Amino acid sequence: MSEEAGIFARESTYLDRYVQFGEAQDRIISVSFPQDVPADVGTDHPLLDRITAYLEGERDDFDDVTVALTVPTDQRGVLEAVRQIPYGENADCRELARMAGLNPEDDEDLRLVRTALAENPAPLLIPDHRVRDGPSGAPAGVEQRLRSLEQL
Repeated sequence: MSEEAGIFARESTYLDRYVQFGEAQDRIISVSFPQDVPADVGTDHPLLDRITAYLEGERDDFDDVTVALTVPTDQRGVLEAVRQIPYGENADCRELARMAGLNPEDDEDLRLVRTALAENPAPLLIPDHRVRDGPSGAPAGVEQRLRSLEQL
């Protein structure tokens, strides 16, 4: 990744929308999937190249990409656990709770898991689409396309 800070985006024909991310201090701070982007966003970035290759079918876990998680500490543990689910595999919310050191039988812990997934600031890099019964930080159509791409 670059040392440059800014907003970068590239259109994805597979997703029928743009993939956009914000970067600061060599960390990704957000990923989104807008229909349109401002004309002044950056379009040349090594991570955009990797995302494009991924959306064309190349396996990539993006596990070497640093994501700056500015979320509550309890949600951070859940989102870090999501990053451990390998490409092409999935888990359910109870399994994810267990992976995050939470009690999968506790309703409050399961609510925490679902909240963390729904508020995921960097879907795709934190692959919440691999959690089969949880919400996603990505729009539903994007989530389904990512699941389809990984044959989930």
